[in-house]
Amino acid sequence: MHRRTALGGALTALATAAAGVLVAAAVSTAPAAAAAGGTGTGYLHTSGNKIVDSTGATVRLTGINWFGMETDNKTFHGLWSSNPWRSQLDTMARLGYNTLRIPYSNDALKAGATATGINDFVNPDLIGLSPLQILDKVIDYAGSKGMRVILDRHRPTSAGQSPLWYTSTVSEATWINDWKMLAQRYAGNTTVIGADLHNEPHAEGTNPAATGACWGCGDTARDWRLAAERAGNAILGVQPNWLIFVEGVSCPSGGLSNVWDNDPSNDEDCGWWGGNLSKAGQFPVRLNVANRLVYSPHEYATSVYRQAWFDDPTYPANMPAIWDKYWGYLYKQNIAPIMMGEFGTTLQDPKDKIWLQNLMAYTGTGVNGMSFTYWSWNPNSGDTGGIANDDWTTINQPKQDILTPYLIPPTGGGGTTSPSPTGTPNTSPAPTTPPPPVTGGCTATYKQINSWSGGFQGELTVKNTGTAAVNPWSATWTWPSGVTLASGWNATVTQSGTTVTAAAPAWASSLAAGASVTVGFTANGTAAAPGSVKLNGTAC
Repeated sequence: MHRRTALGGALTALATAAAGVLVAAAVSTAPAAAAAGGTGTGYLHTSGNKIVDSTGATVRLTGINWFGMETDNKTFHGLWSSNPWRSQLDTMARLGYNTLRIPYSNDALKAGATATGINDFVNPDLIGLSPLQILDKVIDYAGSKGMRVILDRHRPTSAGQSPLWYTSTVSEATWINDWKMLAQRYAGNTTVIGADLHNEPHAEGTNPAATGACWGCGDTARDWRLAAERAGNAILGVQPNWLIFVEGVSCPSGGLSNVWDNDPSNDEDCGWWGGNLSKAGQFPVRLNVANRLVYSPHEYATSVYRQAWFDDPTYPANMPAIWDKYWGYLYKQNIAPIMMGEFGTTLQDPKDKIWLQNLMAYTGTGVNGMSFTYWSWNPNSGDTGGIANDDWTTINQPKQDILTPYLIPPTGGGGTTSPSPTGTPNTSPAPTTPPPPVTGGCTATYKQINSWSGGFQGELTVKNTGTAAVNPWSATWTWPSGVTLASGWNATVTQSGTTVTAAAPAWASSLAAGASVTVGFTANGTAAAPGSVKLNGTAC
């Protein structure tokens, strides 16, 4: 996304960011644990048109894009908001997004690259980190929640996308070497499952003097299929367990149709940038490691560009045949899996809602359906908006309602909860009805995440060691005089005097026997561990 053409049209969606004040901080970037449950076990591979885990069980990736690392900020957008980065991931996982597609540019990987636009009050644990170190932390936490991660080389530089996988300043060798570096960096970390090699290869120039990305034309300087083989095989030489995600082109010839020259031989059927895989059946991507190839088209609504098919009198009945032609046949003929890397809409045009409903139905329900990563979590996508609203906390419920029946939530991760999806911030008061007592007991573990002059960040994990669920749960603790709550997440956190209450949110009110919940917070004052911790009145 960010910029695309279709049949010669062009749209631009460049996001802008607010800058943050930076101070140094030391953090841990330990590798993530293996994902489990909704995204399978171990590394993934393919079998016909399915993605399967290390046990052979079918996996469906139902994910979301979180962009920013490909822009001038060189890190995730929304880190400038009042919603901590972990809380944003909590929400994604709870809503059912089991995979995170992360766009980046090669600029963000350079030595000395600086991440900007970070709210140092809300995300103090990210201050002073490089873009790659922040990526490490996001991968680590996503993995703890059972999510998977796909890395997407979105742009050669933060300046913008390119029709080819290389430019005059970023060579093919740089592109491949950076991929090999990432494959080595995350070797053995089963959270990171693969590489989306280059975002939205597309046509440039008019036929017969095409200069853009073609498919199957045989020109090594322009044939995206051949380039994908070179990069994919180089990555697999370093990390043979990764999936290789290959997008389509826009026009198979690599050139825009010249409809004004009255020469039909120069005209062809084009689609979205990255969305045309019509020649992949005839000219398949050939990888040295079997069962690693996933085709990854992009698909958008009329709010992004008014393709001719949106004005067809039979719309939307005409759409399945169009999807079949461009990429769906690969799935239906059991050639390879499909993972729609990007699709999205503002829902502002009535046709858009129909489009999204029909597209989701086309992918199929349940674990055997096509995989996808929605564009995007970010509300600042100019073409589509986001699942998150402008506060980066509440949710665009009309979009989410259409996607929910097709989402397979991650499981086997951490025991945290997340902000409300209903469009209201986490500011409601604690329940006035006394919570039920705990049958048994509880334990409490505190971890200080960071500290700075005048404040600190911590996590309190409370475990229900009783024999029955606590519903609703409520944890309390005390702080010394002078320590005041600044922000909290994974619960409704309030303070009265020296007592802090973390009340269960309505959408995660029950704490099962043996289960834990981790409440995160930032506070003003001298760093202090919570004292006199209780779960529903029972001392821990």
